[in-house]
Amino acid sequence: MAVRVLSRVAAALTHRDFRILWLGAAVSTIGTWMQKVAQNWLVLTITGSAFYLGLDSFLGELPILLFTLIGGVIADRHNRRRLLIASQYVQMACAFTLMFLVYWDVVTIWHVLALSFVAGTAQAFGGPAYQSLIPQLVSTDHLPNAIALNSIQFNIARVVGPLLAGLALAALGSAACFGLNGLSFLVVIAALVALRVVHVAPRTRAPLIDELRTGVAYARGHGALVALISLSFVSTFLGLPLLTLLPVYAQDVFHGGVTEYSKLMAFSGAGAVTGALVVAWLGRFQHMGRTVLVMQVVFGLLIVGFAVSRQLWLSRALLFLGGAALIIVFSMLTSLVQLIAPNEMRGRVMSIYMVAFRGGSPLGSLLSGLVASQLGAPVALVANGALLSAVAVYFLWSPRGVVRHL
Repeated sequence: MAVRVLSRVAAALTHRDFRILWLGAAVSTIGTWMQKVAQNWLVLTITGSAFYLGLDSFLGELPILLFTLIGGVIADRHNRRRLLIASQYVQMACAFTLMFLVYWDVVTIWHVLALSFVAGTAQAFGGPAYQSLIPQLVSTDHLPNAIALNSIQFNIARVVGPLLAGLALAALGSAACFGLNGLSFLVVIAALVALRVVHVAPRTRAPLIDELRTGVAYARGHGALVALISLSFVSTFLGLPLLTLLPVYAQDVFHGGVTEYSKLMAFSGAGAVTGALVVAWLGRFQHMGRTVLVMQVVFGLLIVGFAVSRQLWLSRALLFLGGAALIIVFSMLTSLVQLIAPNEMRGRVMSIYMVAFRGGSPLGSLLSGLVASQLGAPVALVANGALLSAVAVYFLWSPRGVVRHL
């Protein structure tokens, strides 16, 4: 019985190229989360402001809004593996640059913000290539499982990374976290080099702007895609500020330091791993659309509960459950979009999805950081959670609720 469950959960790992990329990405993502924790704490140490936390997140994600659609066209025209390798080199250079700035004690908030923007630009071109590469590595039946397994490695890293960051910050300082993240990119670059996937060049190539318009027109003409893309924007705009504002809760609400912040991140990450395991076990099933809407209602209520809680044990439990609900929502949304998009349009469709999915985060973090600096973090999160649940209820009861029929 246990063997059957395990084989079902890990089905996509039977594909060699996906297995190699998954392992490489897991190591790199641990480094990324180490940097995220260290960088958030660095920003708070330099400025003492929740607004700058939101601004740093905003500038890191702003390139998603500016360049991802172009990145999607390029991913459909060029070798996706090579695009990913180039993206990793740029992000690695940013991590090492921040390491040296901190080590030499010359870092300013403007250095941090500028490097976040450059790294985000690399992600804007690498993201569509990565998302559109995954379906080439596994069979169609295993695609939802592959997406869930990606969420598992991402969220295992979200548990391990903050814990390692807490140890490294206490023992070695933030420069070590940035340096270790830089080294981790070498692992995923090696994995990408080892892939056997063959690039098939498109038969015809229209001007870039025409291919971009074709992708946008395709997405706009597909009602389910419009609904899924809208939901992804709302989910990140209102849901992810929960993680952005965690340093404020650790410091101002629970009167802790970086260790408590790391623990809060770890509880959220552990919940997300649990949620991803559930999605991986479920695989592809009927009524995924209705399920994702119900889980979004639950996620919104959990955000409200965390915002008003003043008991540390309860807040940790709510973060765990919120992490599970968050990743179930995100994994199912991504799976549904990947299943709908045809291969020849996948780069462009996924780039539009990523603009909504990743673009909602900086805008939401910036607005929530501003509200938190004026009215307090609890007020910002209560409003976000209530609105998130209300939007999901609307989609559930709307007579044209396309998503619930998927």
